[in-house]
Amino acid sequence: MTILLDSHAFYWWMVNDSRLSRRAARSIEEDGEVYVSSVVAWENASKVRVGKWPDAKPLADRLFDVVVADGLLPLSITLEHAHLAGSMPGPHRDPFDRMLAAQAQIENMKLVTADPVFRAFGTRVLW
Repeated sequence: MTILLDSHAFYWWMVNDSRLSRRAARSIEEDGEVYVSSVVAWENASKVRVGKWPDAKPLADRLFDVVVADGLLPLSITLEHAHLAGSMPGPHRDPFDRMLAAQAQIENMKLVTADPVFRAFGTRVLW
């Protein structure tokens, strides 16, 4: 199975946090391809900058190196991703969530996330 990690799932995986579900952790360890979107880098850096997620600063500062060292795969944002994210129906306005939902759908991946909002977008979720 190919999976995409949301920002919290990625962070919890990297710091071995018990908030990551056992099922999600097992999938990250055992499944074929595990992707980290450039959205994760963008969201982590943004939230660290404005003081909303200070604990993520060490990871945000070396995110690319950590992704590569852990054998995860980077996923860039494409024009197709951007178009779908911008045109998805629904009231949820968070651009990070909308982009992750679009990427998971277009790339046919399950999104590893604890956030229930993604189901409203029709995104396949693993938790």
